[in-house]
Amino acid sequence: MSATPSASAARSPLSPAIAGLAELTLETDDPEGLARFYAEVLGLKVISSQPDRVWLALSHDTRLGLWSPGGKEFGDRGGSHVHFAFAARRIGLPMLAERIRAAGIEVMGPVAHPGGDCSIYFQDPAGNVVEAWDYLDRPRGRREGVRALE
Repeated sequence: MSATPSASAARSPLSPAIAGLAELTLETDDPEGLARFYAEVLGLKVISSQPDRVWLALSHDTRLGLWSPGGKEFGDRGGSHVHFAFAARRIGLPMLAERIRAAGIEVMGPVAHPGGDCSIYFQDPAGNVVEAWDYLDRPRGRREGVRALE
């Protein structure tokens, strides 16, 4: 299989087989404890819980999985993860930063980026670097990913 897209795939801005991100899974030694952070501090809803993993809703069609290390399925490959970003609105960043600080977690920012974007950064209790980015305030022409094509 070639990594080079076919001519027809190159013409189409969206792959007919890939429609978006369904889930993001992070490894943690304490799935239930980390789920409490994401639910209580960030407001995500727990949708499923098992002894070694917890699933939370990120949006109507995307979920965040928190799994114990070693919960491998289908030849899963783990690795170090640098960071991930939640889409947010700038007006909500100060309130979110205060909620995170109230949980005893250091917040970096707000950080102004070239082009006028703004983010806050923090580490969740498992050490994952999380960004809340005012992505939803960007004009459509400046959004990366699928939303840029709207």
